[in-house]
Amino acid sequence: MTEYKTGLGTSDADNIYLLGQDLAQDLMGKVGFGELAFWMATKKRPTPGQVRLFEAVLVSLADHGFTPTAIAARMTYYSAPDSIQGAIAAGLLGGGSRFLGVTEDTGKFLNQRVKDVDTSNFSEEDFKELAISIVTEENSAKRRIPGLGHPVHKNGDPRTPVMFQIAKAEGVYGPHLALYEAIGEVHESILGKKLPLNGAGVGGAALADLGLPIDLLRGFALLARTAGLVGHLAEEHENPIGPDVYYSVDRNAVYEG
Repeated sequence: MTEYKTGLGTSDADNIYLLGQDLAQDLMGKVGFGELAFWMATKKRPTPGQVRLFEAVLVSLADHGFTPTAIAARMTYYSAPDSIQGAIAAGLLGGGSRFLGVTEDTGKFLNQRVKDVDTSNFSEEDFKELAISIVTEENSAKRRIPGLGHPVHKNGDPRTPVMFQIAKAEGVYGPHLALYEAIGEVHESILGKKLPLNGAGVGGAALADLGLPIDLLRGFALLARTAGLVGHLAEEHENPIGPDVYYSVDRNAVYEG
């Protein structure tokens, strides 16, 4: 007989089991959603420090106002108010290289630089030397470094120092965050300009240090943004902007036949 194995959840007539626990007796009211999401992704129960940093990343990515993803969700809700799932899906489908993708891109970029290097005994200066070689190499190849620079927070992303502070306080500051912080310190002397470390980028570094699957990093950004999209739809229901956006574009469209 064919078997389809899972270590996540199952149920029978009387019980529901999740991650080897009785859902009703062991988890409900005792485990927060952030802790559960981390646990499900890694099959390992996180420490309180890991949960704090993980949830800080989720909070930092939940909403950034009227981004294209939020507008897409609102416009889909205006077009099909009977399809909440469609509106949320529309917003999530817009998460890519320009919006939400920075978290994944930065995490992968840093992971590629540290995965084959023994950083266990690295000092702050060692990370700076590594950062100098990386920034020099990327600059020579005319490649942009993911997570470096922000279109709005040009004088510093307010999320970044808080993320470093939480990681260090909780003992979960690892090589990805250390290298990212070092890049922030050395890049100006190489690039000739000062760029802020992006909050979405530091989120990617933090997720990588937490040991979350590198190929799933965008998934956690989407998990965070789902909460924001639900909020936008709730607001759209009470105080809609969809009709005005539609009419503004429609009435100002210029047809060039």
